[in-house]
Amino acid sequence: MLLCDAAQVADGKLYILGGGWSLIGPDPVPSAVALKVDVDWHEAEHEHHWELFLEDADGRPVLVETPDGAQPLEVRGDFTVAHPPGIPEGSPIDVAFAVNFGPIPLAPATRYTWRLTIDGESLPGASLGFTTRPRPPAP
Repeated sequence: MLLCDAAQVADGKLYILGGGWSLIGPDPVPSAVALKVDVDWHEAEHEHHWELFLEDADGRPVLVETPDGAQPLEVRGDFTVAHPPGIPEGSPIDVAFAVNFGPIPLAPATRYTWRLTIDGESLPGASLGFTTRPRPPAP
């Protein structure tokens, strides 16, 4: 997982712009989470469900205003990978995701974490923390 300004997937590769930061703001700006998942050989050909959650420092969901009221900031999807031809049996299979966000209004001087689950499980390295800068003092 990598925080970045923007990301996209083309031909199975991640293209990342402004990647690798852990400090943002204090004003809302667009951002993205770039993900590369290694799928075990025996997990190929099966559908998998992923979920990405934004949580505060206490592990509570971050709420954003929507037309339906305040909702947790969550993204979900499904994926299936095939056994690529010519790859030795037992090799992990890469799958890349790019999740882009418009400006997210976050509290200044606060710690947040993106948490990824696949098939309901949190995997090692499947969380990514960042901090918002404090607002500068008024002149």
